[in-house]
Amino acid sequence: MKKGSLSINSENLLPIIKKWLYSDTDIFLRELVSNGCDAVNKFRKLVSMGEAEGGESYKVVVSLDKEKGTITVSDNGIGMTEDEIKEYINQIAFSGANAFIDKYKDKIGGENDIIGHFGLGFYSAFMVAEQVEIESLSYAEGAAPAHWICDGGIEFELGEGSRTERGTDVILHISEDRKEFLNAYKIKEILTKYCYFMNVEIYFEDIDEIRKKEAETANTEIKENAGNEKAEEPKPINDISPLWLKNPGDVTEEEYKSFYHKVFTDFNDPLFWIHLNMDYPFKLKGILYFPKLRSEFDSIEGQVKLYNNQVFIADNIKEVIPDFLLLLKGTIDCPDLPLNVSRSFLQNDGYVTKISRYIIKKVGDKLNSLFKKDREAYEKYWEDINVFIKYGCLRDEDFYKKIKDSLLYKSTDKGYKTLTEYIDANESKLGKKVVYVSDEQLQAQYVNMFRENGLEAVVLSNQIDTPYINYMEMYNEGVKFARIDSEITEVLKDKDVSEETSGKLINMFKDILDDESLTVRVEALKADNVSAVIELSEQSRRMQEMSKLYGFGGEMPMALTLILNSENDVIKYLAGMDDEKTEEKELIVKQVYDLASLSHRTLSAEEMTAFIERSNRILGKIK
Repeated sequence: MKKGSLSINSENLLPIIKKWLYSDTDIFLRELVSNGCDAVNKFRKLVSMGEAEGGESYKVVVSLDKEKGTITVSDNGIGMTEDEIKEYINQIAFSGANAFIDKYKDKIGGENDIIGHFGLGFYSAFMVAEQVEIESLSYAEGAAPAHWICDGGIEFELGEGSRTERGTDVILHISEDRKEFLNAYKIKEILTKYCYFMNVEIYFEDIDEIRKKEAETANTEIKENAGNEKAEEPKPINDISPLWLKNPGDVTEEEYKSFYHKVFTDFNDPLFWIHLNMDYPFKLKGILYFPKLRSEFDSIEGQVKLYNNQVFIADNIKEVIPDFLLLLKGTIDCPDLPLNVSRSFLQNDGYVTKISRYIIKKVGDKLNSLFKKDREAYEKYWEDINVFIKYGCLRDEDFYKKIKDSLLYKSTDKGYKTLTEYIDANESKLGKKVVYVSDEQLQAQYVNMFRENGLEAVVLSNQIDTPYINYMEMYNEGVKFARIDSEITEVLKDKDVSEETSGKLINMFKDILDDESLTVRVEALKADNVSAVIELSEQSRRMQEMSKLYGFGGEMPMALTLILNSENDVIKYLAGMDDEKTEEKELIVKQVYDLASLSHRTLSAEEMTAFIERSNRILGKIK
């Protein structure tokens, strides 16, 4: 078997890197600023180790010169000699960061805030530049300034430079097809997006604006006061100490809220938050906020920002953040994330899974803690967070098992109960059945009948509740959910009705209503103020909903039953009438049926028109 080594055509490599390395063109600025921060952090470490002298303020400056068509990223970090430029820049995929860490690993120890790993970020400059220059002066005593220039091919020039202070300038001559980046607003927008929390102060300079102000100052007629005026101190565009780096015990409630408003531009206060702070077996810090959610599940959209050593990577990366947690808003910083070379996507490995499981665990712990220690506050939050929690249960069995005892149900008695509390309160009459309403207003009559008989239902009115009910039945043995209009007679039945009365009323209603699909039954209910109700079996309704959800085609048959209440005066009056079909009997029968239907569904336009006309006719008979 022959052995050999792979060869790389260097002429083709750089064009490939320029076109395919990064998914978003604007990432070039993140990479160059990150490199500048790394240069500063390297020098800081040398100073802390006694390998160099320093102490002045450190910074990275991004300068836009639209007139010259350039963007310059400058730092006052470690700098480079000619030999180091040959090693770090001319060798594609050689990581200066890794080389530095390896050299000083015994002195650096476990702390590492250096970002670069792959040695490719610098070449993102060629995504927008037709030519790139480097001006650098190393911190090393006696080092000469170096100058490097390349137009994106395999050839470059390297010689003596002109920089007089320690650090590096990377000068991008923007190509014609990328002139949109010669815009101050766009540059500041990119810096805010990617660099807002980097650990070195970052400043932005608009050279055109500086020239304009200098010209205005030179032309002013009042020069005597000019020398007395203090120039406004420039301010960094970033926050080098984000809130998630602080100890949770040292952060006030106002600081948490202020950070939320600033980062997510949400004027509403968050409901509550979780401060993540872990050092072993991996480093992870962050803050997850529970925003005030809207009621409709499909309109909810959160934003979880992922950082690596305070460098923004992406929003809502599902490998780290489970999709149900993406309904939240937050920031997560994990230096140990196994990123690929573009730092935009995660390598899929078991380590990422462990991070994801940890985050889920911390969310579950927070919810359980709130439930146990401050249930009153937890109940106030429930209307806003229940959709997120239910979705989490459906998506993640472990999450459900962790928080199952903290799941609440809103009662028609206006309180909140756990599943166990509801069953214990109603078991004598309902057993392990959980009766719910899907529309409190529409089903108000059923709710009142329940309440008058010392019973309560729970409110499950969101579209996510349909699969959630099935899920809860699957994981709670013996528990069955039934909508309040499905088996109300089983709960409120008082006594048996004679066959004669029952038969007479059934025949009367079937004859007048003339609906072969309608089943009519007569029961003595513990609610004499209600003449009739409509029942729809739970099984039939679920089959119908499943048919709509999965698009099986056609309408599933509705197993509707009209329950006549023999204890009601109107039904008693009908039972006492003779068998002759009269206008009065027809008016009452149809009115009873429509009144029952109104508590079950919305009447069609034709049905509502007939109901109103009939109601007026009945009122007209009152003298």
